[in-house]
Parts: sequence; structure tokens; C-alpha cells
Amino acid sequence: MYANYHTHTPRCNHAVGNEREYIETAIKSGIKILGFSDHAPMPFPHGYYSDFRMRPEQAEDYVKTLRNLRNEYRADIEIYIGYEAEYYPDIFDRFIEFISQYECDYLILGQHFLGNEEKDVYSGAPTLRERDICRYVDQVCEGIDTGKFTYIAHPDLINFRGEENIYRRETERLCGYAALKNIPLEINFLGIMDGRHYPNPLFWDIAKECGCKAIFGCDAHSPKDVPDRETLIYAERFAEEKKLEVIDKAELISPVS
Repeated sequence: MYANYHTHTPRCNHAVGNEREYIETAIKSGIKILGFSDHAPMPFPHGYYSDFRMRPEQAEDYVKTLRNLRNEYRADIEIYIGYEAEYYPDIFDRFIEFISQYECDYLILGQHFLGNEEKDVYSGAPTLRERDICRYVDQVCEGIDTGKFTYIAHPDLINFRGEENIYRRETERLCGYAALKNIPLEINFLGIMDGRHYPNPLFWDIAKECGCKAIFGCDAHSPKDVPDRETLIYAERFAEEKKLEVIDKAELISPVS
């Protein structure tokens, strides 16, 4: 594995290990590029905060720590500083303004909730409702339109269990737009390791039909995940079976330039 851009830290409250451990494991595994993309510090109004992301007051230390380690390990590996973020229309501009105070090399789009997580639906919850998958695809496409995201993390997170023709129609809409905009789609290793509903074989059949590019993402929540060897082998076989074009290295889009 040449590069991994999907790496978390304990600041998200559900990852373990420190940044140095992730970096040293990546070096031992032969990874040349390691991007950290912890769950983004969203500036929610009214004092709301979720427990699965870093807090705004942690962002400065996050960037400072990674800058220092990037300099320390510069002869061994390239390190980039980013975030995994949702596209929440009501606060997205405020979020970009906030992270612009610090260094940020890239964002990956992980649309964990529809609308906004304060009051709406988790994208990975099983659903039969057509409106849920339509909203998910709408929101991901709107996120692409911002021009701020480098790639889409676990694009098949939406857990639609309704009619296949609806799933196919909406997935074609998402994948077709990603292909048009040259935005890669991530084959997510955490989904493989945990036996989740993604990677979804039908989704990736459609992604292939639409001409999408795929990229591997460890979604590492522990240093041993960078990468997990068995998961990497599975992902390689999955991509080969689906005849996907897998890119080794992403063209990073700076969200703050």
C-alpha cells in the first residue's frame, strides 16, 4: 500500500494509539504517504457537540503535533494533515473558516448523517425509505460541488434496503457525478474488518460502469490498521474482481487556499 489518507487519532473518542505509533507502523508496512484525517471539529451552534469527533479547542494541538512529527519523520514518510468531514450546508462555510486558522492539506467527505447530525438520520442506519437514499446522494453531490473534498470516504455507507432499481438509480447518480468531477471513491477497510454492509458489491459494480476511480482507505482507528494485512489482501482481491481502477496516490485538494 503506497498511501493511506484515512487515519484517526484518539481525539475522536473512539480511536486508540498516538500519532507516532500510527506513523511508525505505516513506515514498517512500507507506506510512503500517511494522511491523518480525524473526525472534523464542527462549529455547531447552541453549544451542541457530538462525542465522535474532536472538539474545536483540540484542532490547534492536532495540527501542531502532526507538524512536529512530519518534520521528525520527513526522511522516512510524507505526512499530511487533514480531516474527515461531513457536508452540513448550514455550517459548512463556518467550518471552512474555522479550519483556515490552521494548516489543512485536504478533506475527505464522510457523510455520516443526512441533513445535520443534531437532528437527523445516521446514513448507515438500515432504511427502506427512498427519500433517505435520495437525500444522501443529494448531499454528497452538493459536497462535491464545494470543490473542497479530495475524495469520498465509504461512499456506500448509505444502508438502503428497499427496491434494487431505486438503489441502482441513486448510486448511478452519485457515481456518475463523482466520475464527472474526477473525485475518487474509497474502498473502506474498516467496513471490511468489521463485517459492515460496505463495501457493497452492487455499488462497486455501478461505480465501475460509471468509470469511477477507486482508492484504498484504512479508516485506521488503531495503529495496527495501517494497514491490516489481511484486509489489504481482501481489498485487492475485491478490486480485481470488480475490475476497478485503483489509484495509489490522491491529488490533494486544499480546502483553505
